[in-house]
Amino acid sequence: MFSFLVSFVASALLTLLVIKESRLHGPALDADFNGVQKVHAHSVARIGGLSIFLAVALSACISVWRVPALTTWMLSLMACSACAFVGGIVEDYTGRVSASRRLVLTMVAALLGYYLLDARIDRIDWIDAVWSLPYIWLTLPLTVLSVAGIANAVNIIDGFNGLASVVTICMLLSLGYVALQVNDMFVLVAALMVAGATAGFLIWNYPVGLIFLGDGGAYFIGFMLGELALLLVMRNPQVSTWYAALLLIYPAFETLFSVYRRMFIRGKSPAMPDGIHLHSLIFRRVVQWAVGHKDARALMRRNSLTSPYLWMFSLMAVIPATVFWRYTGVLMLFCLLFIISYVWLYVRIVRFKAPRWMIRHKKNQ
Repeated sequence: MFSFLVSFVASALLTLLVIKESRLHGPALDADFNGVQKVHAHSVARIGGLSIFLAVALSACISVWRVPALTTWMLSLMACSACAFVGGIVEDYTGRVSASRRLVLTMVAALLGYYLLDARIDRIDWIDAVWSLPYIWLTLPLTVLSVAGIANAVNIIDGFNGLASVVTICMLLSLGYVALQVNDMFVLVAALMVAGATAGFLIWNYPVGLIFLGDGGAYFIGFMLGELALLLVMRNPQVSTWYAALLLIYPAFETLFSVYRRMFIRGKSPAMPDGIHLHSLIFRRVVQWAVGHKDARALMRRNSLTSPYLWMFSLMAVIPATVFWRYTGVLMLFCLLFIISYVWLYVRIVRFKAPRWMIRHKKNQ
């Protein structure tokens, strides 16, 4: 827990500094209130990722000082993650780094991880068998696309105060727990560092949104999440590959479903942003009924009330993944149940037939 506490305190203090010091976030204020994915009513700094990255770097240095055996692993991980972070933070400041360029930088980060950390997908578990993937022409692109895809997926679900932060904290704590069970000290320490830094940022982001995670924070946390999940599973054969699949299924399936919806249903580019993600629908068609939508105060309240719905929904995957981390058949079943639940819930909300428990506040209007 030392790594978690150091990262938490450092991140909380650094985030406060960023909020208070206008020279740090001057060019990185989010003042666009009219975009399809914009749900705030005042200018907010969007460089929360800066304090998270610096807090993790500080905690990594302290961890290396306390446990010198982690030096090579920790420095390699930070070097790889810096590539993913740079593209996002430059976009936060300039607004001139396209989504495709950010994705390419994240793929470069995953490529570095492939060689520096030996983080590669070399097997897929099944109920009674294991598929080995010994060929570099197969493992390299699969690894790069998977890790970069998770980083991009975390950026996609970062739509409301505290949403991506709490979801990823839960996933990182799960990684830490399973790493502890298999005695993987590196993954344990790294996961707790990132979780602590994200939690330190969260206290200023939720519920009022004094600062946003930004692309830099989302890509950095997403990359670390994907890379650590990959390392944990591949370094420890007793951990099923379906543990990582179920753990990360909420942001991953949200992304895949969004691509399908944009390309095949709406006939548009998969990179074009829209306002009909699951979290956006809950905000517009569920929480709006609960608290109204007329002024900035109601908008802020709706923003903060949206995230808990998705926190609970993501735990439908995180909890069984954490409990059944070694049982492939059970994990595969829960993956299927999550996908069915997601599609069912999405269709219900689109048709204005949200389950009654989701609109329980309606009577208080």
